[in-house]
Amino acid sequence: MTDTLEEISGSDRAAIARAIAAADRPVIVRGIAANWPAVAAAGAGDEAIAGYLAARDNGKPLTVLVGPPETGGRHFYTDDMRSVNFRSEKMPMTALVERLLALRGTADAPSLYAGSTPTPESVANFAAENPLPVDTGVDPRIWVGNASRIAPHYDMAANIAVVVAGCRRFTLFPPGQISNLYVGPVERTIAGQPTSMVDPDHPDHARYPLYAEAERHKMVAELVPGDAIYMPPMWWHHVRSEGALNVLVNYWFGQRQDRFPFAALMLAMHSIRELPDSEREAWRTWFDHYVFGEGATHAVDHLPPHAQGVLGPPSPQRDRMIIDYVVGFCRSGGSG
Repeated sequence: MTDTLEEISGSDRAAIARAIAAADRPVIVRGIAANWPAVAAAGAGDEAIAGYLAARDNGKPLTVLVGPPETGGRHFYTDDMRSVNFRSEKMPMTALVERLLALRGTADAPSLYAGSTPTPESVANFAAENPLPVDTGVDPRIWVGNASRIAPHYDMAANIAVVVAGCRRFTLFPPGQISNLYVGPVERTIAGQPTSMVDPDHPDHARYPLYAEAERHKMVAELVPGDAIYMPPMWWHHVRSEGALNVLVNYWFGQRQDRFPFAALMLAMHSIRELPDSEREAWRTWFDHYVFGEGATHAVDHLPPHAQGVLGPPSPQRDRMIIDYVVGFCRSGGSG
């Protein structure tokens, strides 16, 4: 079973704004970049988009993941999970696209993948020449390679991903499916966020039986040049790229840099997960009271403002007090 993704027109700015404001489901945005010069170059063929990128190359080296042919383009851990199945090389954009062109039609070609490079550091003037009709307040990042498969992972920021060249298939899962996705290591990841150990293209149901439930909730987006997908924070997505030279740009936006939810999770795992059940349940009530419960924002209304301290409403002063309190508490060994 596959849920249906809503599709909206890239020219309907009001609908795009509503989808971003709702931030509850991914949305396909058809043709949002149909008029981009970069998309037009891609439409003229591999050499044209390669020339477009090379002409704007500022010479800074990109980090390129190189996977041997036997990986099938899946950049992942080795079987024993002691390492990864690819190596990293450094090369500028011009060298990367030349190499991709040279590999076209080659049997058992390696998989090359350069990702998450801010365009001001790699493709000069890209944002100015190819404006997104939505103000995200951030520079786009560019992803260039040949056929590849990126394991299911999530972003902590909202994401608009625009296909420039080649085709991309996004397979998405709601945040609530985390228990069915068999998450890998959190401190030793492939390229950033933790990933699912399941390969959605070839799922091993015997090894990962709960994944069958995740499949019931998955959504699939097939995107061609000029199309985009909007993904709210924390949605899991597997990305399959097709073509001898594919290009995507994405915009991560809306994430506050002064918030550390994953660090809070790690501290909770350290401090609470191994407590006796009765104590864990007691702490659950504290978290519900101050964080997750419906009345959490009013949990200290009974105190005068000057006495609320770290429990008070958001402000730079309160945030500094919380950080200082946590750091001091940890340094003191929990003695306050």
